[in-house]
Amino acid sequence: MITVIQDTERSRFTATVDGVLCVLDYQLQDGEMAITHTGVPSQVGGRGIAAELTRQALLTARANGWTVRPLCSYAAVYMRRHPEYNDLLA
Repeated sequence: MITVIQDTERSRFTATVDGVLCVLDYQLQDGEMAITHTGVPSQVGGRGIAAELTRQALLTARANGWTVRPLCSYAAVYMRRHPEYNDLLA
């Protein structure tokens, strides 16, 4: 199980897996969450960490009534593959 924590001060979601920090960075302005970067170091890649970070960010956006602009290529692909989040697109 991957535990994701929202760090509102740094505008990011984090998960630490096997001691390695993984992040999703965003910018929030006027009710729009722009996802700017997803970073999962290669030593822990391939475990669905980026997907879980993105999923948690989208669920947070939905819970807060925010729209989402996926500027990060990973987040954009994730949203295309998961049409259940189409209602969040800015």
